[in-house]
Amino acid sequence: MVQGLYGTRRIVVIPTYNEKENIAQMIEAILAVPGDFHILVVDDNSPDGTADIVAPYCEKSDRVHLLRRTGKRGFGLSCIDGFKWAIDNGYDAIFSMDADFSHDPADLPRVAETLVTSDVAVASRYCNGRVSVVNWPIHRLILSLLAGAYVRTITGLKVHDPTGGYRGYRAEVLAGIDLDAIRSNGYSFLVEILYRAKRCGYTMTELPIVFTERREGQSKMSKRVMFEAALMPWRLRFGRFRRTGGA
Repeated sequence: MVQGLYGTRRIVVIPTYNEKENIAQMIEAILAVPGDFHILVVDDNSPDGTADIVAPYCEKSDRVHLLRRTGKRGFGLSCIDGFKWAIDNGYDAIFSMDADFSHDPADLPRVAETLVTSDVAVASRYCNGRVSVVNWPIHRLILSLLAGAYVRTITGLKVHDPTGGYRGYRAEVLAGIDLDAIRSNGYSFLVEILYRAKRCGYTMTELPIVFTERREGQSKMSKRVMFEAALMPWRLRFGRFRRTGGA
């Protein structure tokens, strides 16, 4: 165990859909990171055979796991299923990141270190007044910054990067916020899970990372996902709230 990192059992949950160009390199990169991080790939029945690339790693290493999803697809549902699997299998530090190398696996120890003093660690593109994004067109950067301001204004969240997917959670956070009650499935899921953690009284800390546009493959963003993301903060602000636990 690396000193200064939170949790003795750490797992990285990676939702995938058509990530055959990236997933093998991502698995190898995470396995090489100090800290004994395990990996759970949650594949959404990718037609490109992503899961078939992961399966041999599961046979070779007890640190790599695969959850094949065959039901309703979606980013949020994949994360929820992955988080539940991690909780049920006794992991105490649970991380989420993308498979496309926009999130650098080398930052995982810093995220785990942040969990020593905080319940949720948000690896942030917009931290300490700095923008750390590489290879994004200016219109996409502006949209992301405006989305963060929009979410903060409506929900009261203080996080500067509420739509970023690179995070670490103490397992008790995910067990305590009632994952079954989460309503969003696209990337607004990322906002909802932070909002629920905030309402339960859990603490959050942002740490700076450099976000780099994906190496291979295509973005999963769509007009439907953007519409859900615009509507979800209002649903959270004025909707009913239920929790299973709290800080």
